[in-house]
Amino acid sequence: MATVGSSVAAHFPSPADAGSSITQLGFKITTHKLPILKAGPIEEMTSKLGITPPEMIFGDNVMSIEHKESGWQIAFNAFDALDRVDKTGESMLKVSYSKEWQRNREKVHEGIKEVVKPFDWSYSTDYRGTISSSKHVLEPGTHPIPLELLRRPDPILFFDEVMLYEDELADNGIAMLSCKIRVMPARLLLLCRFFMRLDDVVFRIRDTRVFVEFATGEVIREYVAKEEKFEAVRKNLAITREDIPALMRDPNRISELLPTVDSSLERLVLK
Repeated sequence: MATVGSSVAAHFPSPADAGSSITQLGFKITTHKLPILKAGPIEEMTSKLGITPPEMIFGDNVMSIEHKESGWQIAFNAFDALDRVDKTGESMLKVSYSKEWQRNREKVHEGIKEVVKPFDWSYSTDYRGTISSSKHVLEPGTHPIPLELLRRPDPILFFDEVMLYEDELADNGIAMLSCKIRVMPARLLLLCRFFMRLDDVVFRIRDTRVFVEFATGEVIREYVAKEEKFEAVRKNLAITREDIPALMRDPNRISELLPTVDSSLERLVLK
């Protein structure tokens, strides 16, 4: 563990780092990064979730923010995110790839007996984090994350990125969920992003941002869902005369082109 002080150097964990943390003004930030789950844990997860997991599932990876005095914590992990995926099949994308996907999935995880049931095979999730506290509740808010504070050239004390899951949707696109966090002396910002591209069908982004102002204990959680038809995005990218296939793999560039379809803002002050 690294506790931040005036003389402590910034810590940037390596990809192989299994666990790193930093404590800043009463808030502890922790990340765990471990290899892809093996057959045994995948089978157990499949049984608990009731759906087939993605091709690459990092079930032991976690990113968390904890307020040590109050015990309030928000954490991001693959299992809880996948538990938010529609398991009824009602949100399943009705395209020709779905049957092919089901046939392929039966062969993906060797040694695992599984029955492919109808569910949202794009693994779209509206996961906004797992909160551990019954006393401190995020309430609907009106004040957005103060971007002007985040644009300041403050030193970055800690930065990390954690992958939770990824799937290539039977070679017809990509679905992935990952988290990034950066900690400055006075505040932090966490982004948990679901990015999905289904070729010739749709682009989808669902962002959860968590902002913390250390001195006041203010926590703001912002959720934004964006979506647009594949062809509409492709036409907009064609205007740029850049490498379109490369841009289609860049969530940051794609996000600029997608209209917002859902959003929410919540706030909490920890004392």
